[in-house]
Amino acid sequence: MNQLYFTEEHNNFRSSFRSFLQKEVVPHIEKWEASGTIDRFIWKKFGDMGYLGLTYDEKHGGLGLDIFYTVIFLEELQQINSAGFAAAVWAHVYLAMTHLHTEGSPEQKEAYLVPSIAGDKIGALCITEPFGGSDVGGMRTTATVDGEDYVLNGSKTFITNGVYSDYLIVAAKTTPELGNKGISLFIVDRGAAGLSATKLDKLGWRASDTAELAFDQVRVPKHNLLGEWDQGFGYIMQHFASERLIMGVNAHARSEWALDYTIQYMKDRTAFGQSISKFQALRHRVAELSSEVAMCKTYNYAVANHMHQGHYAVKEATMSKLMSTKIADKVAYECLQFLGGYGYMEEYPLARHFRDSRLGPIGGGTSEILKEIIAKMVIDGKSYNPAT
Repeated sequence: MNQLYFTEEHNNFRSSFRSFLQKEVVPHIEKWEASGTIDRFIWKKFGDMGYLGLTYDEKHGGLGLDIFYTVIFLEELQQINSAGFAAAVWAHVYLAMTHLHTEGSPEQKEAYLVPSIAGDKIGALCITEPFGGSDVGGMRTTATVDGEDYVLNGSKTFITNGVYSDYLIVAAKTTPELGNKGISLFIVDRGAAGLSATKLDKLGWRASDTAELAFDQVRVPKHNLLGEWDQGFGYIMQHFASERLIMGVNAHARSEWALDYTIQYMKDRTAFGQSISKFQALRHRVAELSSEVAMCKTYNYAVANHMHQGHYAVKEATMSKLMSTKIADKVAYECLQFLGGYGYMEEYPLARHFRDSRLGPIGGGTSEILKEIIAKMVIDGKSYNPAT
């Protein structure tokens, strides 16, 4: 199956990136998980290797590679069993930077995208609010015009990289009477007066910083409007498709890791005079889980290829996240069960995996919201088109 999408160059990249992670990242994971802070040096190392700009234009310091390098990048990040570290990286590269790349002016790209690819600046995308998680159109943060500036007031929450990032891509209501058709995007520098961040204490994803942000009369220069006035909702919706595929790929990749670890544990663990991998009840459950993960993986590759060919795969990407994260949670639950009491111990890696996996059906659009989106498309015949 892999040869349908991956060339020898892809495979060489996977091997190289895997070695990089083992050498440069894995030795620090326990520290970052405990502190909730990722040392800045690793961002620069990622940038120096070109990993933060795989699909971005060469003129901005990127490598201009195809989507399957991104798939490999995401899969390998899941193999080190720190979804928090992985999230910090992909939220920077594929959430914040995606908006800069697609909607940014040449000046904005030079000021923010180029140093982001180099690992000199870290970005965060700020959409979710305390009173409106999946309801993007119901956001209360506002931006008004005051002379040569925009003035932001409001709050955001559950923002990955929200504490330690250098800049924020912030969505705000600019023409409130238009509802979701009156939203714009802004680039806000970390040092802006009136901006404050509170670090949140999470169940999982502990290596990454997640923040609640407050904007109190935050002044943003007019040249930091990102894209067109009142067009932000379309930009956000457009990029949700790629975010959902990302989370689908993450889900199948971390499930593969969990199954590999569990199968090896089962082979090594003996009970009643034999390896527990010989017990039919356990073997058949592993067989079923492996089949479900393989189906998710195959589907996710097909969706990635669909996007690679230029299609706007809203339905397919939404289905990817819905089903892949559902299966991933099932795998996390079952694999922990296979380890018995040891699975419940923090010294064994499945405890962290179990905590990290649970965010899959919540972040990036809850499963409940995704089901309604899919229902609108398959039952009501609704279609979605890209904004740009």
